[in-house]
Amino acid sequence: MEEIARAKVNLALHVRGREADGYHRIETLFAFCEEGDRLRAEPADRLSLRVEGPFAAGLEGEEDNLVLRAARLLAARYALTAGAELTLEKNLPVASGIGGGSADAAAALRLLNRLWGLGLT
Repeated sequence: MEEIARAKVNLALHVRGREADGYHRIETLFAFCEEGDRLRAEPADRLSLRVEGPFAAGLEGEEDNLVLRAARLLAARYALTAGAELTLEKNLPVASGIGGGSADAAAALRLLNRLWGLGLT
């Protein structure tokens, strides 16, 4: 099974005032691209992640990235014992502001929903 984690491109981004919680209000206009990182999954006894592709080195040594965090939280939320062998083809530059990490995590949730037969909408 495979999911594309589509990049987003900010066409306009305005950072406004700071909120009491420390976050900033923003106004943005963005578009999703057709391409992005690719995440594949196969059934397995435990969760694992292999990173490959042109920007894989940017995640080297990261043992708890957003893909694994999302997968672990989903499994814990539904008390699952199933695992998955995940492979992330990192085509988007790391920390470039195009939503790569969060798109990867969302792709993991969509992919594992299908792989584990959760039926979530």
